[in-house]
Amino acid sequence: MIPAKRLCLSAILLLAAAMPAYAHVGIGTTSSFTAGFMHPLSGLDHMTVMIAVGLWAALKGGKAIWAWPAAFAGVMLVGGALGMLHMPLPFVEPGILASVVALGLLVALATDLPVSTGAAIIALFALFHGHAHGTEVPENAGGLEYMAGFAVATVLLHAAGIAAGLSLGLRFRGLARIAGAACAAIGVGLAFGVV
Repeated sequence: MIPAKRLCLSAILLLAAAMPAYAHVGIGTTSSFTAGFMHPLSGLDHMTVMIAVGLWAALKGGKAIWAWPAAFAGVMLVGGALGMLHMPLPFVEPGILASVVALGLLVALATDLPVSTGAAIIALFALFHGHAHGTEVPENAGGLEYMAGFAVATVLLHAAGIAAGLSLGLRFRGLARIAGAACAAIGVGLAFGVV
C-alpha cells in the first residue's frame, strides 16, 4: 500500500503539473438532452471517471453500489447549477484530471474505505465535473435538458462500471484492478498532454 505522505505528494504534483483537459468549455452544442447525453461519451476523462466510480463501487459492494454513483450524480448536478450561475470554483480542470488518476488508483489498489468516506471523495470530484459542464450552457438556454442528458449518460456509465465489476466477481477481481490502473495511466497521460 502507498504511504499517505507519498500519495498526498503525488496528488499535489499532479495538480500542479496538470494542463487543462479542454474537453469542457465551448465544445459542441449544449442546449439539448442529446448534446448533454453525448458529452460524457466524448472524452476519456469523462468515460474513465464514470466507469471507475462504478468499478470501485462494485469492488466495495453493499451500499456503495448505489450510494457512490448516487453521490456522484447528485453532486455533479449541484456543480452544474453552480456553473450555470457563474459561481467561481477554483481548480476545476486540475480537479477533473486528478479525479481520473485518483479514482483509477482507488480501483487499482482496491482501496476499502467506509461508504461515507468514498462518497465524500466521489462527491468532491463530481463537483468539479458538474461545474465544468454547467459553465458551458449558453446564456440563452435554460440548460436543464442538457444537464438531464448528462446525468442520464453518467448514471449509465456508472452502471456499466458496476456491471463489469460484478461480472468479473471475486475470481477475476484482478481485471477490475487492471482497469483502474489503466484509468490512472490515462489521467497521467491527459495531465501531461500525451493522451
